[in-house]
Amino acid sequence: MTWNQEFERWNNFADLDPALRTELDRLQQDEQSLEDAYYKNLEFGTGGMRGKLGPGTNRMNIYTIRRAAEGLAAYVESKNAKEQGVVVAYDSRYMSQEFSIETAKVLGRHGIQSYVFSSLRPTPELSFAVRHLGAAAGVVVTASHNPPEYNGFKAYNSDGGQLPPNEASTVIDMVNKVENELEVEVAEQSEIEASGLLKWIDEEVDKAYLDALQSVHVHPRISEIAKDLSVVFTPLHGTAKMLVEKGLQSMGVQNVHTVEEQAQPDPEFSTVASPNPEEHQAFEMAIKKGKELGSDILIATDPDADRLGVAVPDESGEYQVLTGNQTGALLIDYLLSQSEQVPKNGIVIKTIVTSEFGRVIANHYGASSLDTLTGFKFIGEKIKEYEETGEHSFLFGYEESYGYLVKDFARDKDAVQAAVLSAEVAAYWKSKGMTLLEALEELYQQHGYFLEDLQSLTMEGKSGSEQIEEIMNDFRSNPPKNAGGLKVLAVEDYSTSERLTTEGDKEVIELPKANVLKFILENDSWFCLRPSGTEPKIKFYYGVKTSSKEDSQNLIKSLKETVNEQINRTV
Repeated sequence: MTWNQEFERWNNFADLDPALRTELDRLQQDEQSLEDAYYKNLEFGTGGMRGKLGPGTNRMNIYTIRRAAEGLAAYVESKNAKEQGVVVAYDSRYMSQEFSIETAKVLGRHGIQSYVFSSLRPTPELSFAVRHLGAAAGVVVTASHNPPEYNGFKAYNSDGGQLPPNEASTVIDMVNKVENELEVEVAEQSEIEASGLLKWIDEEVDKAYLDALQSVHVHPRISEIAKDLSVVFTPLHGTAKMLVEKGLQSMGVQNVHTVEEQAQPDPEFSTVASPNPEEHQAFEMAIKKGKELGSDILIATDPDADRLGVAVPDESGEYQVLTGNQTGALLIDYLLSQSEQVPKNGIVIKTIVTSEFGRVIANHYGASSLDTLTGFKFIGEKIKEYEETGEHSFLFGYEESYGYLVKDFARDKDAVQAAVLSAEVAAYWKSKGMTLLEALEELYQQHGYFLEDLQSLTMEGKSGSEQIEEIMNDFRSNPPKNAGGLKVLAVEDYSTSERLTTEGDKEVIELPKANVLKFILENDSWFCLRPSGTEPKIKFYYGVKTSSKEDSQNLIKSLKETVNEQINRTV
């Protein structure tokens, strides 16, 4: 169908939800927005789906949620796992609770058991709950750190990880077989509650998760070294407040100061421009409170609590927000340095766009490392594989985008685990008379000055998607031979699984196919292009290593100039 025909199909649907009907009537005055809402189905990809709220096949609404849930129901039925059921959690966004109930109603129509949290919970607790309850699958309704007008539907397998490619492909096919999202049948909420097909869960799972959280601690005298630590914490209007506060208190931190203005759930995220701890402005209120209290560490979690940001004071008392790569390096170094014995088969797992710093630190302590594609589902998939084969012992997994996993009782990035471990690392270095920045500087002196940067271009709508495709095609067909004054040694094209060197040698990349390009340069430097799978963005990653901060900063700047010149010639 054309977008006009799709619109007419919705417009002529007599039983359209009243709120969506009102919005659809308003939308008819804006043809460009109307086309964007109907020119395609909201894509259900390997990470589920995410999009703007509103009427339309390309929007998040009760009908596109039902379509996704219908496909998931078919997947559970194909596994003969109706009784195992599906766990459903949701965050603080508009319509999150409603979408969770719609999911349970679709599942209930198929006779599938659903376990739904009675109030908002973090994504990592959903991952834990799937494993704890022995469920066949999980769903969390969230758009992570996207703007307020977004929401999403993330699907998990029985291992508690986001669906890896093979399983995701099966679910995607089943979702795509749903021809008319307006006609997906649902059960009545009261009926599935009465029959027990909808069970509300909360405190029992909370307790089990908090018990498991104790295993994250490393130091034998954690309560002793943590008692004088001053922590400022902000959940950025999201889901992490209860679990992080209890986790910090149970480890002995007596001075936990929550940013009260950001403590309550708020779908508008009204105190920040973006509820993303990667953005330094998200720390403004925490920094103000930290300066008032002279706190040792500031911790921020994104709305669904799978990402963690950390800020620490420098010599002048100003707070510096650490990058995800820097926090990851500090956590890896602490975990391995404090281990009585690093397992011979121990492994740190990171992504292809994450700093080489972590690999160097892991190797220093005798551990190996592995790169996966971007997306924590690939890290979770490897954890499961190693658990089954015994080939490696999982030590730590992380992404540069502020996602970390310390212990594998969850199989997705876990900001609650990362929060309590970051506080422990800060307490440890404080007991040695050092700040986290000073500890980081020691690592640079020991291993080299690694520096990374990220640049994003937002290109919304149909035209934006076309521009992103043009950029990727141009870098594929016209790869730069030099960047930032450095020679390009090889190009890795993950869409073809090939690594082509400038000498003409071809190597196979043993990773799933993905629309990603990585350019390997001289002197341990690199840059990478990757369209986002969840946002209308293309991302450019840069990584360098030199002997000083100034040299690394200058080299990053030169790399970005080279890349931007080619982008500007393309769009």
